[in-house]
Amino acid sequence: MIVLLTIIFATSCKDDQEVSAPLISGIEAEYTIEEGVALNLSPIITNDNQSAYVWLLDGKEVANTPIYTFNSAKIGVYTLVFKVSNKGGTTQKNISVTVTNGAPVVSGIQEEYLIEKGDKLELTPDVTGGGELIYQWILDGKNVANTPAYTFNSSETGNREIILKVTNPKGSVEKKISVVVLAETIRLETTTYSLLSLDVPSYSATEKTTQWEVIEASSELYRLSFTDTPNPMFVAGKEGQYILYKSEGEIKGKIIITVNKRKTQPSAYISKVFDYMPAPGQFVNKLPEYNEGDSHEDMVNKVGEWLIGEDAYMITLGGWGGYVTFGFDHTIINVPEKRDFRVNGNAFGAALGRPGAPFGGSCEPGIIMVAYDKNKNGKPDDEEWYEIKGSSNFSAEKEPWYTMAKENHNDVNVYRDYEVTYYKPTKEDPEISGEPDNPLAFTTIKNYIRWEDNKKNSGYKIKNVYHSQSYYPGWIKKDNITFKGIRLPENGINEGEYVPGINEGNIYFVLYGFRYGYVDNQTNVSPESGIDIDWAIDKAGNKAGLPGIDFVKVYNGVNQENGWLGECSTEVERGEDLHVLGKSISTIDE
Repeated sequence: MIVLLTIIFATSCKDDQEVSAPLISGIEAEYTIEEGVALNLSPIITNDNQSAYVWLLDGKEVANTPIYTFNSAKIGVYTLVFKVSNKGGTTQKNISVTVTNGAPVVSGIQEEYLIEKGDKLELTPDVTGGGELIYQWILDGKNVANTPAYTFNSSETGNREIILKVTNPKGSVEKKISVVVLAETIRLETTTYSLLSLDVPSYSATEKTTQWEVIEASSELYRLSFTDTPNPMFVAGKEGQYILYKSEGEIKGKIIITVNKRKTQPSAYISKVFDYMPAPGQFVNKLPEYNEGDSHEDMVNKVGEWLIGEDAYMITLGGWGGYVTFGFDHTIINVPEKRDFRVNGNAFGAALGRPGAPFGGSCEPGIIMVAYDKNKNGKPDDEEWYEIKGSSNFSAEKEPWYTMAKENHNDVNVYRDYEVTYYKPTKEDPEISGEPDNPLAFTTIKNYIRWEDNKKNSGYKIKNVYHSQSYYPGWIKKDNITFKGIRLPENGINEGEYVPGINEGNIYFVLYGFRYGYVDNQTNVSPESGIDIDWAIDKAGNKAGLPGIDFVKVYNGVNQENGWLGECSTEVERGEDLHVLGKSISTIDE
């Protein structure tokens, strides 16, 4: 039995070896012939084992033989395809046939060349055609040679035009060649995730027509920004070579950037907290905890202990306007068509909203500002801040819950010049009603922290029964605090169905989610919590086109009280560079 199986296996292997796909040789890819002349094509076929043959002329079958004779009385270019098939597969050969009237045909040279200043360009064309051939090389309108080959010396930068004219007794032909003489190549070095400012090369004559472009990259993890300025910025996340062209009128230069690996791998997470100032709220002085005597600097350091690194803890920004500012140990790259970073919050969806309602639950959106380290000192002290344009930074009419909120009489306006001043409370202890030993006997302080905005509105932040500490930042000794920024529409709606033990009193506020562009607005695992740096706009509302960012500021964007849930308060947790983490999330462009 073993011997028999061995014989069968060997025979099978032999059969497989005999059935191999055919190979075609012995014919060229291009031919040039005069009209009326026959072209005999006799290819050499290897592995020609019971093969089938097909010749196609401009897509139409013309023969089924191993050889073929092409005849044409018309001038033009024809495409022949020769296919050979057997049990091992199919192979084909494409052939281009140019039929001329006997005038010269020029090939073997390109229509465009890019060379550097000082280099020589050897032009040696292939010319077919009967009779004596006369050559004429014309450079920028001047006759420079009458030889079959020509050497161009690139002594000046810019665009040059070379015309080759070849004549024989039956006619002439011209071939135009564009030569771009590049300025001297500039070589630069940098490291991954580091911003590189590109300066105007010394050969530049003007700054008005400058354009930069990347023509070769080692990966897609890079960005070249401000390409229509004399000083663009470049950053890459993968080591390798990146080749750029700089164009200025007819002058074009090459820049080769070698990107080396950093000495230490960048952290994907927050590495530094620079500032923290919450607005009054029910979690203030608890997330993180304030101890008597703590200064503003002490609280910033505590927030750093909570936010820095992978194992981050949640902090609160309090009511509208409260903010935190932090940074990374590298530049987060603004990769085209991708979301670049994420800041986690504690948003979640709830099943207690109305049937068919959009995503909602606890969505307390924080507006995002970003900056890059322009002066490269590691601090956000001399940088322009750019606004991440979220889905409602200018109008909420496209939000799926907009009509619901409007019918609920929410203030659905967007105020881009909003200001709120909060006043330090004069009373902290809740009033007692009913049985003192019953925790639910403590009532809220409705007139707790007074506030006024610049839209002629005013009111009080309420102190609830669940959080008894002061809601006013303990380290602030002033009697009032003022915040400025964008106020988003009110997104909380009392859906009102009575659920015992959950929303007793027929009150349950659902805070509906905005579509994109905020912190603590979508769940941390949702793609919609990812932020694209290309959403950044400048003070005039124009797309900023940033190369990347080093610093982030998040502030609470909604000023709204939501019954027993209290104020809308943005919470912030871990910050993530999605590219360092290897996460690829597509963006949206509106």
